[in-house]
Amino acid sequence: MRRLIVERGIRVDGRKANEIRPISIDMAYLPRAHGSSVFTRGETQALVSATLGTKSDEQKIESIEGDFYRHFLLHYNFPSFSVGEVRRFGSPSRRDIGHGALAERAVEAVLPPKEEFPYTIRIVSDILESNGSSSMASVCGASLALMDAGVPLKSHVAGVA
Repeated sequence: MRRLIVERGIRVDGRKANEIRPISIDMAYLPRAHGSSVFTRGETQALVSATLGTKSDEQKIESIEGDFYRHFLLHYNFPSFSVGEVRRFGSPSRRDIGHGALAERAVEAVLPPKEEFPYTIRIVSDILESNGSSSMASVCGASLALMDAGVPLKSHVAGVA
């Protein structure tokens, strides 16, 4: 594999070393969500929705240090059909939790301060097909869905793995 790239400049999937996978974007895909997007990079696709709520929609976290509330939530769902597998459907996997936390940190950095935008924001990213970099497809799709919802982001955010 390495020799193919170094000597001939061709990756295993046939792309040149400086060639990226094709990207396509569909905005406002879901008619009832505040914001949504379908982000596709190569054979990885994420359907991402953004929903805005009030303070009463915040998630209450009860911890030993005391209770606190989260006004930004990102849920990452990686169903088995996205990679052509059949497995038990139930609680979130370690992958769902870890990839969701990674995407959440990236997106949270560009959100406006709560004092300027006092809404609860919930992002749901459903991976429809995956051939790698699904958490970064979630980041790209979330940024687009938030723009579609009219959230005044500090900047745009994208990710590649």
